[in-house]
Amino acid sequence: MDSILTSIKKLLGPEESDTHFDTDIIMYINSALMILNQIGVGPEAGFSITDKSATWDSYLGANANLEAVKSYIYLKVKLIFDPPSSSALIEAIERQISECEWRLSIQPKGGGVDG
Repeated sequence: MDSILTSIKKLLGPEESDTHFDTDIIMYINSALMILNQIGVGPEAGFSITDKSATWDSYLGANANLEAVKSYIYLKVKLIFDPPSSSALIEAIERQISECEWRLSIQPKGGGVDG
């Protein structure tokens, strides 16, 4: 059971023990979770995190078809928290985000947390 916050922090760079940016990262993760909820991913009632206790299993359940959610949330948080200085890299990340949104919106959700 991987912590959502810890795994996103690891990808962004801060050490798990460095909690200085946790509030910011949690806010950005929750924004991405809200967008995912709007496209039909995750629990119908929504989902948010408040600390490192929330896990991917608690959000995704056993649905391996939704693994792209992890990449999506990382990319969304990366663009806000630590955007690249190159406009070409920003555009590439935005294209990846758009593709993830499209693929996740058409992915059958059966078997996950949302049913």
